[in-house]
Amino acid sequence: MHQAPVNGIGRSLRVIGKAGFNRKRSSAARALAACMSLDFARIQFTPDLLPGDVTGVTVWSQEKKEFLYKQGTIMHQFILADEINRASPQTQSSLLGAMQEGSVSADGRTYPLPQPFFVIATENTSEFVGTFPLPEGELDRFGLSISIGYPRKEQERDILNRFRITDPFNDLKPVISPEHIIEIRSTVRKIYLSQSIQDYIIDITRETRASKYIRLGASPRATQHLQLAAQGIALLRNREYVIPDDVRSVLKPVLSHRLILSPEAQMEKRTTGEVISEIVERIPLPLGIKL
Repeated sequence: MHQAPVNGIGRSLRVIGKAGFNRKRSSAARALAACMSLDFARIQFTPDLLPGDVTGVTVWSQEKKEFLYKQGTIMHQFILADEINRASPQTQSSLLGAMQEGSVSADGRTYPLPQPFFVIATENTSEFVGTFPLPEGELDRFGLSISIGYPRKEQERDILNRFRITDPFNDLKPVISPEHIIEIRSTVRKIYLSQSIQDYIIDITRETRASKYIRLGASPRATQHLQLAAQGIALLRNREYVIPDDVRSVLKPVLSHRLILSPEAQMEKRTTGEVISEIVERIPLPLGIKL
């Protein structure tokens, strides 16, 4: 999660967890927005939320005698789309379409989203009542996906101690400006990738399409996100070029939500992470990097 807002991987992160983790997910999003000086807004997705509530609508102005655009909640730099799979597919698409295009449209006019723009979308696990699973094409729009589980005992004790007297979020100070984030995102794309590294990325995604354990493999968009994620990791590791370890370290966050396991994999009780690990082991590492 720490590298997602600055590396520009689709400007989006998907977080899965149980319904009782709302506070934890919201707190992480609020903390990130505060530390980056970004304008923050939370959208609580519910079955009765309408697309216009997210993207905005045009309304008639009696004073000006014309239709004016009334901004939706998405018109903020940092969006927490909480429990996105509780809303209808149409409302989900309104957010994800704007997220992909970087703009919203209303009555034939296009309005750009504020920059830098970033979305954290949280989901409840599928066993909860009242959830609408995101289609495969919509899941593919998210750059990264992670799952939040229960904290360890010592971590939970630390949480209690932190919030016992005061709210630590009130003491958060910005550590980076929005202008700097835009500059970093531009720098990420300039991180060097040799042809052998690009071929390594392509070989991995192509292998997901041929595996008998995967019904739906990685898309070309996934290949692009994998490259961008590897560039982001290389920058955070203070390097101007990508190595195979950078690619391997972001494989599961980038690919896990995009791959649909086959019935054979499900019968053998294989997880997506296990299948990805097996695929990576079969792909030869690049022998050298030409700088």
